[in-house]
Amino acid sequence: MIDLNADLGEGFGRWRLTDDEGLLSVVSSANVACGFHAGDPSTMRRVCAEAAARGVAVGAQVSYRDLAGFGRRAMDVPEDELADEVAYQIGALRVFAEAAGTRVAYVKPHGALYNRTVHDEAQARAVVAGTLLAGGGLPVLGLPGSLLLEAAGEAGLPAVAEAFADRGYTARGTLVPRREPGAVLHEPGAVVAQALDIALRGEVAAAGGGRVAAAARSLCLHGDTPGAVELARRVRRELEEAGVRIGAFA
Repeated sequence: MIDLNADLGEGFGRWRLTDDEGLLSVVSSANVACGFHAGDPSTMRRVCAEAAARGVAVGAQVSYRDLAGFGRRAMDVPEDELADEVAYQIGALRVFAEAAGTRVAYVKPHGALYNRTVHDEAQARAVVAGTLLAGGGLPVLGLPGSLLLEAAGEAGLPAVAEAFADRGYTARGTLVPRREPGAVLHEPGAVVAQALDIALRGEVAAAGGGRVAAAARSLCLHGDTPGAVELARRVRRELEEAGVRIGAFA
């Protein structure tokens, strides 16, 4: 079994980036933007209600405070301040999740914060500290081998490994930076093939040749790429045809 997750609620006011309803018909977990890189109260409420109606798990997608840069700009935030901001975002989403009759089931960093916590011990500790402050013993979703998952495990939180169907990997098992060629896979056949590699073999092809381990309990499908919903449906269909069961990890 593997979980399928997608980043949802990434709009603001009248602007929408993702087809939230379409993706919620495919995924088993929804990483909901909590207002720092995208999202606003009405968007959060709407996505939580739709996720609850469809039985999709709700996760808090926490970020640096960076609406203008969509959370993709590296920032140096003091550890205690970042912990408070992570807890704040989880708490905000929890209000809307509980109002919809569901709960915040896990935490996943977004963008620059996600990548930073792979190798930055202080920022990884801050995300974990914020998750602990928010309460509930929430699982933390992150890259295999990251300092984030290491810190989560040391703190007694479930550490859940994640892989990406549509992102390029380096030979070290990290994601190819978005500013470099090959960072995002656009060809549907390549995305499906990588999803199958992850789910069935726990590995992916690395940029520059060779293969790298990518064993994961959750598989991310980005919702901000052209044709994202149809691609997600195809990925799910081909996984199920290969004997993989889809279900939320939390």
